[in-house]
Amino acid sequence: MALPSVVIAGRPNVGKSTLFNRLAGRRRAIVEARPGVTRDALETVVEWGGRRFRLLDTGGLMPPGEDELQPLVHERAVAAVRAAAVVVFLVDARDGLTPVDQAIADELRRLGRPVVLAANKAESDRARAASAEFYALGFGEPLPVSAEHGLGIDDLLDAVVERLPPGGAPEAEGDGEEPVRIAIVGRPNVGKSSLVNRLLNEDRQIVADLPGTTRDAVDLEWRAYGKTYVLIDTAGIRRRSRIDSAVEFYSVRRAEKAIARCDVALLVVDATEGVTEQDQRIAGIIAQHGRAAAVLLNKWDAVDARALPADAAAAAAREALPALHYAPVVTISARTGQRVGRLAALVDKVAAAHAFRLSTPDLNRFLQDAQIFRQPPAVHGRPLKIFYGTQVGTRPPQFLLFVNDPDHVHFSYERYLENRLREAYDLEGTPVVWKYRARERQPAESLFGARRD
Repeated sequence: MALPSVVIAGRPNVGKSTLFNRLAGRRRAIVEARPGVTRDALETVVEWGGRRFRLLDTGGLMPPGEDELQPLVHERAVAAVRAAAVVVFLVDARDGLTPVDQAIADELRRLGRPVVLAANKAESDRARAASAEFYALGFGEPLPVSAEHGLGIDDLLDAVVERLPPGGAPEAEGDGEEPVRIAIVGRPNVGKSSLVNRLLNEDRQIVADLPGTTRDAVDLEWRAYGKTYVLIDTAGIRRRSRIDSAVEFYSVRRAEKAIARCDVALLVVDATEGVTEQDQRIAGIIAQHGRAAAVLLNKWDAVDARALPADAAAAAAREALPALHYAPVVTISARTGQRVGRLAALVDKVAAAHAFRLSTPDLNRFLQDAQIFRQPPAVHGRPLKIFYGTQVGTRPPQFLLFVNDPDHVHFSYERYLENRLREAYDLEGTPVVWKYRARERQPAESLFGARRD
């Protein structure tokens, strides 16, 4: 059963993102002392008093202004409120009641959802006393809170839980496994948010032909074919030299952190432009963190497939992205949905490869067969001897080989072992890490059991 949603709503700069971070228990939303910083609806799961719910931070129900995206922000916020089980209406105890608060209250009444009224920034006795004027909004007693200092948060959560519909107790995942976390990354304006909307089959993320539309790394629950995933829609990663504001700087940092905390990274590339230098840099970040990955050539509907067949485009992308040599490349169109329906199976495949584990006996049989087929080359006149190996980690798979001399491992033979391992166990989509350790010579301890003088 899907968890009920709780939406934080209110005018700009009343502390919605600060409250979201406080309730989420970690710094998830970008906070800056100016309006309009949050655009998409951020999401996380909160548990309180034996209940679990999805918490959403909206971009605010503010009237149209100079920001050309504001109508879209308002539309998404209204949609989130309409689907919410409870709305936390946040006002500013320091500023007092404003006409915008009144307008938002009228809209909330029109939408007809249960409302918990919270007066933020009520650290002082004066501010707490002044919060009484918010009774005029017609939502009962305003709860004085301070999102920044954590005051009154327990009372607020109690009030939210009281208004949740019956049910929604903590659920155990069917097999006890955490859902696969998927980071959707790429340059600005390559179609990341359009892809998220297509996967979710709803307009959850704001889409516009403007770089920088998405600012936060947004976690969204995605259910497909009976399984649950977490999508992380990230801000586009630009070159450092083109980052000209604090908000964009932190957006890029969040995108890089999203890669660090994901299981699978989907690198979205604009197929009409091909792989760029910035795409290569992002691929390097994914590889640096050892993440499972796939490359999505988006906007394929705008490419003349007769002039550039899909196989040729995929081959060119692989050649241009050597850091992700292990990643499958697929052509998609987020706009039309072309091949998007295959992404869940693709994610499952590369995630399984990322978590691959091979028993020590099976690994050593593999190493023995590989050496029979192709002997290690000699380095400085001395051949490499692999005594035995063991797997020492997963996500990505990591193997430790005990050899006579690690300096004798030639990169071409390591590549041979990796390619043979990938073919034997279908490890497309995950990096493979090899480590080596010198082992003193002892009789009868090679893979072949032969004594050495």
